[in-house]
Amino acid sequence: MIRFFATNVRARAPLRLGLGGGGTDLAAYSDVHGGVVLNATIDRYAYAHLTLESGGGISFKADDLGSEEHLPLSLDFDIHDGLVLHRAVYRHMMIEHNGGQPLPMTITTTIDVPAGSGLGASSALTVALIEAFAHALQLPLGPYEIARLAFDIERRQLGMAGGMQDQYAAAFGGFNFIEFLVGGAGVIVNPLRLRRDVLNEFESALVICFSGQSRQSADIIRQQVGGIDRMDDATLAALHRIKDHAHAMKACILGADIKGMAAILRQSWQFKKQTAAAISTGTVDQLLDVAMANGAWAGKVSGAGGGGFIMLLADPEQRLRLIRALNAAGGQASAVKLTFDGAEAWSVP
Repeated sequence: MIRFFATNVRARAPLRLGLGGGGTDLAAYSDVHGGVVLNATIDRYAYAHLTLESGGGISFKADDLGSEEHLPLSLDFDIHDGLVLHRAVYRHMMIEHNGGQPLPMTITTTIDVPAGSGLGASSALTVALIEAFAHALQLPLGPYEIARLAFDIERRQLGMAGGMQDQYAAAFGGFNFIEFLVGGAGVIVNPLRLRRDVLNEFESALVICFSGQSRQSADIIRQQVGGIDRMDDATLAALHRIKDHAHAMKACILGADIKGMAAILRQSWQFKKQTAAAISTGTVDQLLDVAMANGAWAGKVSGAGGGGFIMLLADPEQRLRLIRALNAAGGQASAVKLTFDGAEAWSVP
């Protein structure tokens, strides 16, 4: 039984910058205390390409990783081995939406940033894969359903550590204040209605810099969750403050106060470093020192920490100087643009 309505489909989902509240979207915290995050999607993407083949088996390819695997036409494979996101999404879609019958196809993916970026890339890739299948199978999945399914596949089916903000950011896109309700009662995505001049000023102040260190967030997240589960006073107090900072940052951006956001960002970075060891590294600290000496108002590691990308807010008139200084110090810095569309898919002739 073949239910594909399009045999050659592409999809993409945007990556995100976590501006405030990161860590409060971990279920260990949000289920008890409620979590909030402020994030914005940027012009870096995860891409998925599905091609229905005339016969043969199943091919999974991650071109950016130089990884490729070929499997027999069967669903009897381990989703915890190999390209786990490709495997898990494909298997779920075949079981739930194709009567449990495998289809011969090639699934190829790429991501615009290195692995371990801290920009929510793995979740964006999961969302892009689901969006591609939803288009090919004509499934009536909106952004909430796609985000929830991506969360279920990553966190529950695959057991990958992490929070909930990345899936919703990738599915919805834009500048959002996201609430995670107590008891797992739901998620509310609140798009912020910001004036164009405010968005322009924020974007002009924004710099991202790859530290050169890809990081594995799972260990850091396990430390954070461990601190919450043990009712570690320091971890909980830091996360409470980080949640307060997300509310304060929202008020600043709505009030067109970019320098106020930067001041809160500086505080939030100090509290974030208290939630787990190894959130910062010597390289990250060095790059942040260079940044602060060359026009940056504030900066922090994006995502769980331990490397990946650093996000900076700076005097727009000093942005070029800042980028040059960071690149001279061994970073990979650039300007970045905000995006306002979530995951999208289209057919290829």
